[in-house]
Amino acid sequence: MAVPLRESLLDEAKGPALLADVRGLIDSEVSDKGLTVKAVYGTVKKVGPSVIDDAIIKLWPGFVESLEPFWQQYQAAPTGTFGDYLVANSDAASDALLGVTDARIEETTKSAIKKGYSSLRPSAKKNVTAALPRLGDLIQKHATA
Repeated sequence: MAVPLRESLLDEAKGPALLADVRGLIDSEVSDKGLTVKAVYGTVKKVGPSVIDDAIIKLWPGFVESLEPFWQQYQAAPTGTFGDYLVANSDAASDALLGVTDARIEETTKSAIKKGYSSLRPSAKKNVTAALPRLGDLIQKHATA
């Protein structure tokens, strides 16, 4: 059995580098999107200077946990990259990740974030699916480092 993702991706020693890479991934994905996504992202960033980093820190353990089964299956017979594997299983992987954000949004009291999320949620799966190659590469980089 492969090393569980939580052992490598939740390692406090990797925290700063991982946070920077996840933030970079989000910034890259947003820059590839349309004006609505960019506007909502800008609004969320205006809520507070650390809101994106705080969201990453809060959501990351759930994302790691939701991707663990995919990682274990990929590690059992690795072909290509983990990003390729996630793309090949994009419906299930996207749903797993969105389940984490949906649950977290239900808990927030910040109306600007709820409003922004609800405006983007109908197209979220398409956007999450588009991010899977970069996300898979980021996970593979940090899981095997």
